[in-house]
Amino acid sequence: MKITFLGTGTSQGVPVIACDCDICLSENQHDKRLRTSLMLETGDTVLLFDAGPDFRQQMLKEHVKKLDAIILTHEHKDHIAGLDDVRAFNYKSQDAIDIYAEERVQKAVRKEYSYVFSENQYPGIPKMRLNPVEEHMFEIQGVKIVPIRVFHYRLPVYGFRIGDFAYITDANYIPEESKEKLYGVKYLVINALRKEKHISHFSLREAIDFVREISPKKAFITHISHQMGFHAEVSKEMPPEIILAYDGLRFDCGD
Repeated sequence: MKITFLGTGTSQGVPVIACDCDICLSENQHDKRLRTSLMLETGDTVLLFDAGPDFRQQMLKEHVKKLDAIILTHEHKDHIAGLDDVRAFNYKSQDAIDIYAEERVQKAVRKEYSYVFSENQYPGIPKMRLNPVEEHMFEIQGVKIVPIRVFHYRLPVYGFRIGDFAYITDANYIPEESKEKLYGVKYLVINALRKEKHISHFSLREAIDFVREISPKKAFITHISHQMGFHAEVSKEMPPEIILAYDGLRFDCGD
């Protein structure tokens, strides 16, 4: 099973003309982060977790030719704003793209992309097929996926476990029953916005403490804002089993 970090940033950390901080102006590519998204490849199946505003750029950058499904963690714009660009994959496959999301998130997608689901459809619009995500395990082309309920402040969000790998973003509270589903994972991705405490995201210290509680073989920090600091400097502060992820980072869960 191969993992690719397509984006490790947040809208709070995307370099813009209005921001002239040293992090945004850094020439180190590890400091230039697109909005958080992750690709999982196993056998012939290609799955994507979230499709934010940078979806098209990420697909082109990584030369993604095939996409079987998109799994949404939640409905915030930095995680769904790129869905219109699935039309390229519609054209290639001559089929709708499967979108997996819980009911609340599906309603948000239907509202945001009302033209996709209208009765009188305009020619050339993207095609999406919505599939439910509930508390129990589901499968996509034989890949077994276990939803894990976490909280983004008060917003329920889903993380996911696939075999020895687990992915959690946009969270700052994980209930005990959800932790039970994470014990035994070898590879864990967890969010940390910055070093300082935040109302809806783990801080770096909180993320490190959580990783040590779950005790995977390796862990990766994602959803990083420019407030975290320079990648090179923060990486020096990390425990050896925890990696500050960056766009384009790849690893094999068999490693």
